Amino acid sequence: MNFSVHFSTTARNKRKEMHLVLYLLVCVAKATASINDTQTVQEFLAEFNRLGQILTSRSMQANWGFATNITVENQRIMLEEQLKWDRFRQEAAESALQFNTSLLSESEIRQYFRVLNLGLAAQYNETKLLRLSKVKSDMESLYSTAKVCLNTTGCIPLDPDVTRMMSDSRDYDLLLSIWSQWRDASGKNMKSLYSEYVDLSNEAFRLMGYNDTGHTWRMSYESLTIEEDINALFDQLRPLYEQLHAYARRKLKTMYGEDKFPTSGHIPAHILGNMWGQQWSGLVKELTPFPQKSLFDVTEEMIRQNYTALRIFETADNFFRSLGLLPAPEEFWNNSIFERPKDDREFVCHASAWDFYNGKDFRIKMCTVLSMRDLDTAHHEMGHIQYYLQYAHLPLTFRDGANPGFHEAVGDTMSLSVNTPEHMHAIGLLETLSGDTESEVNFLMSMALKKVAFLPFGYLIDQWRWRVFKGEITPEKYNEEWWNMVCQYQGIYPAVQRTSEDFDPGAKYHVPADVEYLRYFISSVLQFQFYKTLCDISGYQGPLHRCDIYNSKTAGKRFSEMLSLGSSKPWTQAMFLLTGQYKMDAQPMLEYFKPLMAFLQQENGHDIGWQSQCPTIQQPVSDSTGKK
Repeated sequence: MNFSVHFSTTARNKRKEMHLVLYLLVCVAKATASINDTQTVQEFLAEFNRLGQILTSRSMQANWGFATNITVENQRIMLEEQLKWDRFRQEAAESALQFNTSLLSESEIRQYFRVLNLGLAAQYNETKLLRLSKVKSDMESLYSTAKVCLNTTGCIPLDPDVTRMMSDSRDYDLLLSIWSQWRDASGKNMKSLYSEYVDLSNEAFRLMGYNDTGHTWRMSYESLTIEEDINALFDQLRPLYEQLHAYARRKLKTMYGEDKFPTSGHIPAHILGNMWGQQWSGLVKELTPFPQKSLFDVTEEMIRQNYTALRIFETADNFFRSLGLLPAPEEFWNNSIFERPKDDREFVCHASAWDFYNGKDFRIKMCTVLSMRDLDTAHHEMGHIQYYLQYAHLPLTFRDGANPGFHEAVGDTMSLSVNTPEHMHAIGLLETLSGDTESEVNFLMSMALKKVAFLPFGYLIDQWRWRVFKGEITPEKYNEEWWNMVCQYQGIYPAVQRTSEDFDPGAKYHVPADVEYLRYFISSVLQFQFYKTLCDISGYQGPLHRCDIYNSKTAGKRFSEMLSLGSSKPWTQAMFLLTGQYKMDAQPMLEYFKPLMAFLQQENGHDIGWQSQCPTIQQPVSDSTGKK
């Protein structure tokens, strides 16, 4: 069959910088629009996957080049390749509308509709498309190049320097200064860009028939009740967080003095060992219930055994291999960046896993620190790599997680097994195992500071963004409404005055990077659901929090069956294949932390909770020396 179509000279000139393959798919569709048979649609889908893989790979290469060396030239190349990919998707989506899909198989129908949903509306002109990409990359550049400048250290980046100081320092005023300066250097500088991004993104998705950008994010979960479902999950887990919050508040009052805490019950946001108060692991020594018992932290042993960043990732890869899962390929080890480059280039340190969509090139970019925390992060990122490997055989449209939360949950499921005394003992990082009640509570507290402390933060970010996209929160109210939600859900507050000129949501990477965040809250639930199932499959009997599935080929085989589906089936079917359940369930997480919950309830008594409104802020900002 001869697939040919003629383009005007003007059209050719307009797109002359684009590769010829960009047009082939359109030719196939337009030349056969009257045929409407199954074979034609199958050819269309095959061409989309073949050509889309080429353009996606080129776009990812350009994105990698920019993320690992932030320059104006690399940004230009990235935007150019992104524009080609965006235009390709637009043309494909427009062409797909011409076909009769009544005779397609379930899989082909699913592919077809994913092609439609991949492309921004064809009516969205190239100038706006390019501007949207530019605004997003500018925001990410502002974030990634922001630094905190102190008299004692000079100007330092977020990772690893500022992150380490937030975790290690116990100087109230110095922490407040660092906390404030980071927000001044990052979020505050991108507020107008973010407002423009919201308008451009909403316009593009409304042309496709969506209500706004948030609507498209929710639709990726293929559920009409996703908002109600996550609200129910949060309500189910909130009592556990409230108990942890009350315990931490009491301990921190002892450390810093009651005068640093408002009567409303909130905790100052800058003293939780993390820039955003999203995880409190930096306070594990201060918050360990029984300090006479040894802490569950193998960082010193890792250092004593001469661990390196490379060895950390080799250890993570070995865990997946022990389950009979796929090893990371040679290209992964050759092309990944595990440590911050020692030259002066600007570099996006935020840990991330990359799929270059050619079936062999998968990478991780991370500024690894020798610590148990980063050993955990490495397993999380390697979980993404494993998922990429498992579904690499599928058409391009299905090379994704069953839903966004699945992708985040894979590595964290493995981390639950890795972060057990049993596993650390098995790999030689923990000499002895102790099973007394006090040691158990200490261990569960260390895990709760990571997993439970995160819950309201994971929940609220997209609650805020959904309202922004809907227009319920306008730019002049961005910061006020952000803190209203943080105060309400996290029970923390800014100990220094915030104004409408600030843009504190932008101080968190995922906001300027345009990454939907609900996935992380959903992952917090799914990982325990997956973990309990894999523990049962492996034959483990005992408390859930002590289960290690290391070396269980049976568990690995069952997990692989789900992962290899990618997004070719609705996520509920993928979930059922592994767990025998169609719905997300928070009960396994509650089971995991049940001994800790009993301890916290006894310790806290009735002194739990906080007022929903933010307290009046009286603390002045500190200067870079830590003095008021």
